Amino acid sequence: MAAAQGRLSDEAGGMDERKETGGDPGQGGAGGAPPPSFRAAVEALRGARLRPQIEVDPAPAPKRLAPYAYALEAAVVDGEQDLADGRLVLLHDPAGHDAWRGAFRLVTLVRAELEPEMAADPLLPEVCWSWLTGALAARGLACGEPSGTVTRASSHYFGGLSARPAASQIEIRASWTPREGLGGAPDTAAHLVAWSDLLAQVAGLPPAAPGDASVVTLPQRRGPQSR
Repeated sequence: MAAAQGRLSDEAGGMDERKETGGDPGQGGAGGAPPPSFRAAVEALRGARLRPQIEVDPAPAPKRLAPYAYALEAAVVDGEQDLADGRLVLLHDPAGHDAWRGAFRLVTLVRAELEPEMAADPLLPEVCWSWLTGALAARGLACGEPSGTVTRASSHYFGGLSARPAASQIEIRASWTPREGLGGAPDTAAHLVAWSDLLAQVAGLPPAAPGDASVVTLPQRRGPQSR
């Protein structure tokens, strides 16, 4: 599966580390034995049911961003081709974090290829941000302190690479504080499902159900990219 490259960002700073840890490949941190609320949040992530086009694997978790962390990477797959990919990191600080205004934080990077004409749309950044907020709202999820960036980039090839067509890419980097529930753990399974809705929409897939059509639909996509 193609893993999302690049750096995770957050207004708190420093959310760009991807260092592998021992034990569970998706879990990192130096906080000792994980507290029950973090274990419950991780188990909920592991038990979430997603649409079949989305493949999810544990990823190396950052070690220095919070006492506890768990990471996943995902790709929207069509046969042997990836339409979009992304990474989702769950951070936990039992003492709370001033910038998060909570004890948990979700951080993500989502990316996909776009038609150059679509990438040139001046409203694209606002539309992409609405895909994220709309995906959370459609699942009835409240979140605090949302922040992020939408970046579009284009590549043009010359010389020996001149036969390649120009390529455009969109990246959504974001973080938010999930509301904590009973036992202090947020409903991370629901947040993962909402995040997968965003990933599927960026990939150009139709909504999984009529109720999921609350955000703007991507009207045009570049052909699938080989894995």
